[in-house]
Amino acid sequence: MELKLLEAKSLFASEANHMGKRLLSRSFSNLQASCCGGALAMASYSRTSRDMHLSVRAVGSIAQDKLSTETYSIHINGLKPASSPHSCELRVLDAYGDEYDGVVVDPDKLPAEVNLFASMLRLSLRQWKIEGIWLKLPSELSEFVPIAVKEGFQYHHAERGYVMLTYWIPDGPCMLPANASHQVGVGGFVVNDKNEVLVVQEKYCPPTCHGLWKLPTGFILESEEIFAGAVREVKEETGIDTEFMEVIAFRHVHNVAFQKSDLFFICMLKPLSTRIVVDDFEIEAAKWMPLEEFVEQPLIQGDSMFKKIIDICVARLGQRYCGLSTHQVISKFDGKQSSLYYNVVDPRDSNCQAS
Repeated sequence: MELKLLEAKSLFASEANHMGKRLLSRSFSNLQASCCGGALAMASYSRTSRDMHLSVRAVGSIAQDKLSTETYSIHINGLKPASSPHSCELRVLDAYGDEYDGVVVDPDKLPAEVNLFASMLRLSLRQWKIEGIWLKLPSELSEFVPIAVKEGFQYHHAERGYVMLTYWIPDGPCMLPANASHQVGVGGFVVNDKNEVLVVQEKYCPPTCHGLWKLPTGFILESEEIFAGAVREVKEETGIDTEFMEVIAFRHVHNVAFQKSDLFFICMLKPLSTRIVVDDFEIEAAKWMPLEEFVEQPLIQGDSMFKKIIDICVARLGQRYCGLSTHQVISKFDGKQSSLYYNVVDPRDSNCQAS
């Protein structure tokens, strides 16, 4: 009889221990899914007859001098903490330092789950001893945007595939650089050996420009040189191949599109072909027009800016004006090659002579 009682007690103790482990395993799995999102590097548990708990220690992926350590307890099923806590590690957002004593959150290592991102973001803001944060959220994680805004992030700029947000931690004005303030346009002044200028009529234009024969124009692309953009736009709209000669002049105006400023560069280009192929998507017509006829258009004669631009171009053709030619230079400040535009100062240089 005593033997059977002993066996029953052993069986009960074994089953209780097994049930306890299953309970803790389920609780820990829930914690991992909702709090750590699979990012737990290590975990253990401590169990007494009446309670069990986990403690979480936050760690970071940037320099340790920019991080502080924070440990807090997570109670399982409302039970009190045990006397010998163990820990699981919840990482802050992966990031790397920038040149403004801040960090750039790595967009390729963002969590995929909304609640996990919210927890990691709040933890990161508590931990990071930095100034500014750059947070780039790709389009497929657009549900993260309202979470970041709620935490105090501000919109910086957006492109086709992402939105960039920033957070300035210290009190006082934000020292992070602002978004780009300008758009850059180019126009090509192309004159052939018959003293004819290459002109186009656009399909989509304001009523004030209806019927105007104008120079081929457009916006330069990202990482595109001014002179390369002018050559490309002329080719796309008219099919004419050209060679860049000089920047004749440029215009600066403000509050144009989306309250941005606008820089517009007039470039003199030398034609390398003559056959016109019109771009049917945006160009209604294109042709070679005698220069005198082009200049005498009422819309050009009646607009002081257009008239001045054409006067400068005509003066350049008559060698009474010298534009800005481009020269490739490398600066020791950043080690990058740049295009420097300036007037030719050496009279022996033929760049300032009409072709």
